[in-house]
Amino acid sequence: MKRGKKRSAILLSTMLVTSGLYFSPVNLPIKAAAAAQDVTNPSIKAFDQKVIARVNAERIYQDLYYLSETIGPRVTGTEGEQQAVEFIKNRLLSLGYEVETQEFSIPDKTIGHLHTSDNNEVMVNIPAGSAATPNEGITSLLFDAKLGKAADFTADAKGRIALISRGEITFKEKVDNAVAAGAIGVLIYDNISQPGPLNPSIGGEAAVPVGGISKASGEALLKDVVTQGKTVTMNVQRLKNAKSQNIIATRKPNQGANHDIVHVSAHIDSVPFAPGANDNASGTAVALELANVLKSYPIDKELRFVFVGAEEIGLVGSAHYVSKLSQDEVSRSLANFNMDMVGTGWDNATAIYLNTVDGKANIVSETAKATANRIGTSSELVLYQRGSSDHVSFHDAGIPAVNFIRREPGTANLEPYYHTPNDKIEHVSIERLKEAGDLVGASLYSLIRK
Repeated sequence: MKRGKKRSAILLSTMLVTSGLYFSPVNLPIKAAAAAQDVTNPSIKAFDQKVIARVNAERIYQDLYYLSETIGPRVTGTEGEQQAVEFIKNRLLSLGYEVETQEFSIPDKTIGHLHTSDNNEVMVNIPAGSAATPNEGITSLLFDAKLGKAADFTADAKGRIALISRGEITFKEKVDNAVAAGAIGVLIYDNISQPGPLNPSIGGEAAVPVGGISKASGEALLKDVVTQGKTVTMNVQRLKNAKSQNIIATRKPNQGANHDIVHVSAHIDSVPFAPGANDNASGTAVALELANVLKSYPIDKELRFVFVGAEEIGLVGSAHYVSKLSQDEVSRSLANFNMDMVGTGWDNATAIYLNTVDGKANIVSETAKATANRIGTSSELVLYQRGSSDHVSFHDAGIPAVNFIRREPGTANLEPYYHTPNDKIEHVSIERLKEAGDLVGASLYSLIRK
């Protein structure tokens, strides 16, 4: 969660530590006089309509469909993320933007696959510290090691992959006991029902490959593989020297130089196994649509659309982008509009949260609230203190930034599909995508128009 300037490695560790923090909402008034003037000024309303009339919800939805359903999971450093990068880059070039691609290194990562001898794929998370397998993987019978206590192992565990339930002792103890019993691999299944596979923390380097799977998968393996003497194949690979990318599309005013800069950001990547429809194909698709809408209107500020990679592993992409800004660029940076999870169809997420790192109003939140008053945005806007997205990187450099995100008012809960395989297009609202495009687009144009 992503929550002046810090190095990416420092940001990564800091954000991971602070990702679970919860803050109380902060209700700060915008400047009433400015808001009232905006509401009653016919010329400003006309500018709003220039944007709103062109924001095409169907086009946003189709881009979201391509990212989440055609490409699917866009995990940092994988082919899926790279496909999304190419799609976004080509679209921005076709719109006439000056496009730059920033490549940057990401921490080494471990990925894995698991399938049964019946060729049924099983979703598996590979924890940091797992040993790798040969390229062809390891194929073995499973040993039902119950809770993975020392007494749960017999001589039959030797040379097999131990299937262990979560609970009572630590993941590390389970793995150590399996290794001591001669197991050649470990699969730990959850003891509560969750959509995605377990992600165990094994506390260091393991001597054998280790994977986490869901409760449903573990129970199915016990029934269909262990009892019938079938095998599974487990493949674990360590990816070294992996890369991710940012795409920056820039449009400058026709005259003059050294203009103020307004940054619009959205992250491309998703977590493993999640199609990432709302998180964050929604923000990406809305940003692409705004790039289309604003490609030719007269502007007096520099406009930058920043599509960042590696957000889900600790804001690495946005931290890299901000670290590459010169001091002059930082000083000219007026605002950052960051969109993340703006399209959920979850009924409870009736509010658009304006998250700022310090909980204080700034030029972005005030502009958004004034715009909402003018255009009659139906959802409540809530100013809230929260990191957890790429606006943190801009804030840390001294650039006023807001994360636009849909949450449940009062609790600030995110949708129940968050970071699960159920983050699919069927849980996205085309009406809310349009609402986000109208609000952010009109707010943005009110700052950059000539």
